[in-house]
Amino acid sequence: MKVEDIEETTISQHLYTHDVPDPDLLIRTAGEMRVSNYLLWQISYAEIWVTQRCWPDFSEADLHDAIADFAGRKRKFGGLNLNATP
Repeated sequence: MKVEDIEETTISQHLYTHDVPDPDLLIRTAGEMRVSNYLLWQISYAEIWVTQRCWPDFSEADLHDAIADFAGRKRKFGGLNLNATP
């Protein structure tokens, strides 16, 4: 394969998650503010929700909180809001 033939879809199709949709929400536990190389390609447009709760203690209520917060966000998928005031 030539370098000039490599496209975004070429890379996506060769990942082990090629048949799974990219996540819309990444929940990060333990208050960590890094993604630790976790699904870097796939989470490029994901929203990130951080909680201080550690994974073993993460509850259904925490999941509902994350989803409620996610539902209230305005997603731009990498675009700019040209109508926003500074």
